Amino acid sequence: MAARSRRGAAARDRSLLRTAALLVGTVFLLVGVLGFVPGITTHYGDMSGAGHESMAKLLGIFQVSVLHNIVHVVFGVAGILLSRSDEGARGYLIGGGVIYLVLWVYGLAIDETSSANFVPVNDADNWLHFALGVGMAGVGVLLSRDRRGRMAGNF
Repeated sequence: MAARSRRGAAARDRSLLRTAALLVGTVFLLVGVLGFVPGITTHYGDMSGAGHESMAKLLGIFQVSVLHNIVHVVFGVAGILLSRSDEGARGYLIGGGVIYLVLWVYGLAIDETSSANFVPVNDADNWLHFALGVGMAGVGVLLSRDRRGRMAGNF
Protein backbone atom coordinates (compact mmCIF):
# COMPACT_ATOMS: atom_id res chain seq x y z
CA MET A 1 0.00 0.00 0.00
CA ALA A 2 2.83 2.42 0.86
CA ALA A 3 4.54 1.77 -2.51
CA ARG A 4 1.32 2.61 -4.35
CA SER A 5 1.00 5.79 -2.31
CA ARG A 6 4.58 6.82 -3.18
CA ARG A 7 3.97 6.15 -6.89
CA GLY A 8 0.82 8.26 -6.77
CA ALA A 9 2.67 11.09 -5.05
CA ALA A 10 5.52 10.88 -7.59
CA ALA A 11 3.05 11.10 -10.48
CA ARG A 12 1.40 14.16 -8.90
CA ASP A 13 4.80 15.80 -8.36
CA ARG A 14 5.95 15.15 -11.96
CA SER A 15 6.20 18.39 -13.93
CA LEU A 16 4.37 18.82 -17.22
CA LEU A 17 7.76 18.98 -18.91
CA ARG A 18 8.78 15.59 -17.51
CA THR A 19 5.35 14.13 -18.30
CA ALA A 20 5.62 15.33 -21.92
CA ALA A 21 9.07 13.74 -22.30
CA LEU A 22 7.79 10.49 -20.77
CA LEU A 23 4.81 10.46 -23.13
CA VAL A 24 6.92 11.18 -26.22
CA GLY A 25 9.48 8.57 -25.21
CA THR A 26 6.78 5.98 -24.62
CA VAL A 27 5.23 6.66 -28.03
CA PHE A 28 8.62 6.32 -29.76
CA LEU A 29 9.28 3.05 -27.94
CA LEU A 30 5.85 1.74 -28.96
CA VAL A 31 6.34 2.82 -32.60
CA GLY A 32 9.73 1.12 -32.69
CA VAL A 33 8.30 -2.13 -31.36
CA LEU A 34 5.26 -1.97 -33.67
CA GLY A 35 7.62 -1.62 -36.63
CA PHE A 36 8.57 -5.25 -35.99
CA VAL A 37 4.96 -6.52 -35.93
CA PRO A 38 3.69 -8.12 -39.15
CA GLY A 39 0.29 -6.76 -40.12
CA ILE A 40 0.86 -3.42 -38.41
CA THR A 41 3.89 -3.17 -40.68
CA THR A 42 2.86 -4.01 -44.24
CA HIS A 43 5.24 -5.89 -46.56
CA TYR A 44 6.97 -7.11 -43.41
CA GLY A 45 8.81 -9.81 -45.36
CA ASP A 46 10.38 -7.11 -47.54
CA MET A 47 11.97 -5.29 -44.59
CA SER A 48 15.71 -4.80 -44.95
CA GLY A 49 18.31 -4.06 -42.32
CA ALA A 50 18.81 -0.52 -43.63
CA GLY A 51 18.56 1.41 -46.86
CA HIS A 52 15.92 2.56 -49.28
CA GLU A 53 15.35 -0.97 -50.60
CA SER A 54 13.16 -1.80 -47.60
CA MET A 55 9.57 -1.98 -48.76
CA ALA A 56 8.12 -2.44 -45.27
CA LYS A 57 5.78 0.34 -44.13
CA LEU A 58 4.50 1.01 -40.64
CA LEU A 59 0.71 1.34 -40.87
CA GLY A 60 1.15 1.00 -44.63
CA ILE A 61 2.45 4.61 -44.76
CA PHE A 62 5.87 5.15 -43.17
CA GLN A 63 8.85 3.36 -44.72
CA VAL A 64 10.78 1.41 -42.08
CA SER A 65 13.74 -0.90 -41.79
CA VAL A 66 15.33 -2.78 -38.93
CA LEU A 67 17.65 0.21 -38.37
CA HIS A 68 14.73 2.66 -38.45
CA ASN A 69 12.82 0.63 -35.86
CA ILE A 70 15.86 0.29 -33.60
CA VAL A 71 16.43 4.05 -33.75
CA HIS A 72 12.83 4.58 -32.59
CA VAL A 73 13.27 2.10 -29.73
CA VAL A 74 16.52 3.75 -28.57
CA PHE A 75 15.02 7.24 -28.90
CA GLY A 76 12.02 6.08 -26.88
CA VAL A 77 14.13 4.57 -24.10
CA ALA A 78 16.18 7.78 -23.99
CA GLY A 79 13.02 9.84 -23.55
CA ILE A 80 11.77 7.62 -20.74
CA LEU A 81 15.11 7.79 -18.93
CA LEU A 82 15.58 11.53 -19.48
CA SER A 83 12.07 12.26 -18.21
CA ARG A 84 13.36 11.63 -14.69
CA SER A 85 14.53 15.25 -14.39
CA ASP A 86 13.39 18.60 -15.74
CA GLU A 87 16.82 19.23 -17.29
CA GLY A 88 16.85 15.83 -18.99
CA ALA A 89 13.27 16.23 -20.22
CA ARG A 90 14.00 19.72 -21.60
CA GLY A 91 17.13 18.48 -23.36
CA TYR A 92 15.29 15.48 -24.80
CA LEU A 93 12.36 17.48 -26.13
CA ILE A 94 14.28 20.46 -27.50
CA GLY A 95 17.33 18.49 -28.66
CA GLY A 96 15.16 15.73 -30.11
CA GLY A 97 13.05 18.34 -31.87
CA VAL A 98 16.15 19.85 -33.45
CA ILE A 99 17.33 16.39 -34.51
CA TYR A 100 13.98 15.72 -36.19
CA LEU A 101 14.05 19.07 -37.98
CA VAL A 102 17.54 18.25 -39.30
CA LEU A 103 16.25 14.83 -40.36
CA TRP A 104 13.34 16.56 -42.15
CA VAL A 105 15.73 18.80 -44.13
CA TYR A 106 17.95 15.79 -44.86
CA GLY A 107 14.96 13.79 -46.10
CA LEU A 108 13.92 16.62 -48.41
CA ALA A 109 17.45 17.08 -49.76
CA ILE A 110 18.33 13.48 -50.62
CA ASP A 111 17.17 11.36 -53.51
CA GLU A 112 14.96 8.70 -51.89
CA THR A 113 16.40 6.04 -54.21
CA SER A 114 20.04 6.83 -53.40
CA SER A 115 22.32 5.17 -50.89
CA ALA A 116 22.09 8.40 -48.83
CA ASN A 117 18.59 7.22 -47.83
CA PHE A 118 20.03 4.68 -45.40
CA VAL A 119 17.43 4.98 -42.60
CA PRO A 120 15.08 4.89 -44.89
CA VAL A 121 12.61 7.77 -45.23
CA ASN A 122 9.80 8.61 -47.63
CA ASP A 123 7.59 11.71 -48.06
CA ALA A 124 5.29 10.64 -45.21
CA ASP A 125 8.31 10.19 -42.91
CA ASN A 126 9.69 13.57 -43.93
CA TRP A 127 6.54 15.49 -43.01
CA LEU A 128 6.10 13.51 -39.82
CA HIS A 129 9.68 14.46 -38.91
CA PHE A 130 8.81 18.12 -39.49
CA ALA A 131 5.74 17.89 -37.24
CA LEU A 132 7.70 16.01 -34.56
CA GLY A 133 10.54 18.52 -34.70
CA VAL A 134 8.31 21.55 -34.34
CA GLY A 135 6.10 19.85 -31.76
CA MET A 136 8.87 18.46 -29.56
CA ALA A 137 10.97 21.62 -29.59
CA GLY A 138 7.91 23.81 -29.08
CA VAL A 139 6.64 21.78 -26.13
CA GLY A 140 10.14 21.68 -24.65
CA VAL A 141 10.50 25.47 -24.85
CA LEU A 142 6.96 26.29 -23.71
CA LEU A 143 6.99 23.94 -20.74
CA SER A 144 10.47 25.15 -19.71
CA ARG A 145 9.33 28.73 -19.22
CA ASP A 146 8.50 30.06 -15.80
CA ARG A 147 5.37 32.13 -15.19
CA ARG A 148 7.16 35.32 -16.27
CA GLY A 149 7.95 33.84 -19.68
CA ARG A 150 11.68 33.27 -19.04
CA MET A 151 13.47 29.97 -19.46
CA ALA A 152 13.48 28.15 -16.12
CA GLY A 153 16.78 26.72 -14.93
CA ASN A 154 20.07 26.76 -16.76
CA PHE A 155 19.84 25.62 -20.37
